[in-house]
Amino acid sequence: MLKNKVYFAGPLFNEAERAFNQNLTSKIENIGFTVFLPQRDGAELDKPPFDGMTQTERNNAIFNLDIKQILNCDIFLFVLDGRVPDEGACFELGIAYSNKKHIIGLHTDMRASFIDSKLNAMIEGSFDKIFTSKQETIDYLINLNKN
Repeated sequence: MLKNKVYFAGPLFNEAERAFNQNLTSKIENIGFTVFLPQRDGAELDKPPFDGMTQTERNNAIFNLDIKQILNCDIFLFVLDGRVPDEGACFELGIAYSNKKHIIGLHTDMRASFIDSKLNAMIEGSFDKIFTSKQETIDYLINLNKN
């Protein structure tokens, strides 16, 4: 059974993060996956109907849309880079884990949050696999659908 719907979780709050996310998403889509990238496919401020909403309405729209997309995905991909993993993506990780999604991570950041460990045990324990490069992630996704 093909697993081809990916939910892309991770930081998206500056130009470098958004560019990294878009680049990786393009690579994943080029190998045949459908990706929900919140910064591109979500409730952005500058597109209807979200542009006419109050901040509270937009927050509710983001929450509901992202939850729906997590529940509909086959693979949950979490970019773990940053001093600590993005708190919104950590919440999304809990939803993906509790709904038995295939969960993979990408952690290219050399910083560590804990002595002798890069991640909190409760975060790290949720993953099926964690990779340290984009290419490892792409290779894994290619092989995932071959098996």
